[in-house]
Amino acid sequence: MEAALFALPWMPVNIGGSDLLAKAWFGDTQYRVLLSDLSTVWEEEMNADDIQSRAQDLNKRLRAPTKAFFSHLCSVARPSFSSQDDDQTSAAHVALERHGENLTVKLKSELAGLPFYWEFRCTTTPVSMVCRQLVRPLLAVSRVLQQQVEDLAALLARKDAEIQDYQENGAVLSRARLQTEPFDVHQYRENFFTQIVPQMGVTLDSLGFDSELQALYMAVSSEKTGQKRKRSPDSSHALEGNDIAEQHVPEKLQITDFPTGVASSLASQEQNCVKGSSGRPLVADSKQTVPLPSTAAGSEERSTSRAKKKKAVGLFR
Repeated sequence: MEAALFALPWMPVNIGGSDLLAKAWFGDTQYRVLLSDLSTVWEEEMNADDIQSRAQDLNKRLRAPTKAFFSHLCSVARPSFSSQDDDQTSAAHVALERHGENLTVKLKSELAGLPFYWEFRCTTTPVSMVCRQLVRPLLAVSRVLQQQVEDLAALLARKDAEIQDYQENGAVLSRARLQTEPFDVHQYRENFFTQIVPQMGVTLDSLGFDSELQALYMAVSSEKTGQKRKRSPDSSHALEGNDIAEQHVPEKLQITDFPTGVASSLASQEQNCVKGSSGRPLVADSKQTVPLPSTAAGSEERSTSRAKKKKAVGLFR
């Protein structure tokens, strides 16, 4: 049952006027619920016999087997533990009560024309469960995001080197508004920490867990449990067990290896990496081509030979 929880994201919900993070799994005749306010994590796990016993205690006139009413319980309970619209949660009245360290979510709905009551009686979760379901996956997510930032910084350095190579061979930007400065990773980080982060208004008690983080959380957690998941073409990080197999950027492209203050020479360093043994720029890796004026006799001869080949097959008349 815990393995099934790993495949589910934490959802920001509002239950009885309280903002919480929720993760709920419902099986055929069993369920497991996790709730957290970032100060405490509560849980409840119930099997078919426990559900049958509690249903009879809360609904004295109910004589149906568990399978007969469990689907109804799932339909009214799931919206309360997910980020669905209020219109979808109107099928049940939901209330939240705290009893010391415990938490109770009360639901009141209608089943076959009669009132149906249910209570999720959650108790505090052991620290080991909190670490498995929240702390460790979020630490893995942070490592993935950090690696992504480093890969993007290395890609920008390569792009700067590519642009400089075009310029040195005579390419001219047709629209001046597209002109950019070479990327300085150290300056960017300094500005991000000192200017952008304070304006974001992120606090330690923020329950923001948007769809992108939820998808990344599930990717990390599913790899932890050995489940196979389809990755989108943009996904470039493979995780195995509790560790993350980081994708390494070639040494010459590692941004973190550059000392502070030499970002302006990134392009020239990268240019050396993309030149062949003959010293000529290798532009085959780029799908975009920029027409450059010929500046050497050798290049004119190569252009002429290519034109003759095309003429031989009837492309030019």
